[in-house]
Amino acid sequence: MGVDLADIVSRRKISFEELSGKSVAVDAYNALYQFLSIIRGVAGEPLMDRSGRVTSHLSGLFYRTVNLVEKGVKMVYVFDGKPPTLKEAELKYRMAVKDEAVVKYKEALRRGDWEEARKYAQMTSRLKDEMVDDAKRLISLLGVPWVQAPSEGEAQAAYMAFKGDVWAASSQDYDSLLFNAPRLVRNLTLTGRRKLPGKNIYVEVEPEIVELHQVLEELGITREQLVDLGILVGTDFNPRGVKGLGPKTALKLLKEYGSIESIQASRPMDLPFNLEEIRSIFLHPTVTDDYRLEWTPPRSEEIVEFLCGERDFNEARVRNALTRVVEAWKRVKERRTLESYF
Repeated sequence: MGVDLADIVSRRKISFEELSGKSVAVDAYNALYQFLSIIRGVAGEPLMDRSGRVTSHLSGLFYRTVNLVEKGVKMVYVFDGKPPTLKEAELKYRMAVKDEAVVKYKEALRRGDWEEARKYAQMTSRLKDEMVDDAKRLISLLGVPWVQAPSEGEAQAAYMAFKGDVWAASSQDYDSLLFNAPRLVRNLTLTGRRKLPGKNIYVEVEPEIVELHQVLEELGITREQLVDLGILVGTDFNPRGVKGLGPKTALKLLKEYGSIESIQASRPMDLPFNLEEIRSIFLHPTVTDDYRLEWTPPRSEEIVEFLCGERDFNEARVRNALTRVVEAWKRVKERRTLESYF
């Protein structure tokens, strides 16, 4: 779900030319769920190999990473670790939504309503441990670094951006800002023409950048108050938020009173009992410094063996994509040689 700050946070389009040469820590689970949801057949069925193993996530991961590397973006994928205990309620809710969507998907299939079936199929995606292992294997073969977070992947990506080890964090959610990422890049793994949910309308999705210092300056609040705003609206750790409070009203109250406690003293609200624990997740997240960021050329033949030999990908398409990424690496090497000469 993530915290919903879209109505009050300013963002701007950013071109791939601006992103070229910059390193971006991507919330891997966020991206993989996008691929599992979007890359499906006419009736909503995921891509599978001959053994019935889902490959939608690998297809999205491979071709999207190749496209971004070709454009000069230095990707780093960050994987979730053990979720905070407070997230259990949200995870159980998501699982219940998926279970209900499975029932509706099967009903739509029986009716022959392919559009309805596809809509519900997109809500049923489950990322299993073996799928995560396959994703890590492919990322390594592509020569792209990945980091295992001890807990929330978004927190780890934000920490790496705050330290300056990467230029920005990337996710569809705005939680990265609460985790203190100085820059958040959205739509990085979603760029292209996309159909709006429930409508026969297509829009062009482009990367966007959100800068924390600008957000805080424009809203006139501190980062600590931004975390409080998120709690009032609702986060993964208190999904319901405070009844009747949207982002704009919550912002107004925080600017008037300063903190959740001061608001509560003037106008009692039904606050989460573990307020300080939720704050601590954002202000003092569980992260690690145990990572090394190194980009290397792709191991093309091993990728072909994995994707084509084991997962039934089209070899001509895979080799064509690999040719592009190898050429991109040659350009990088030539540029480094030229820079070292001068």
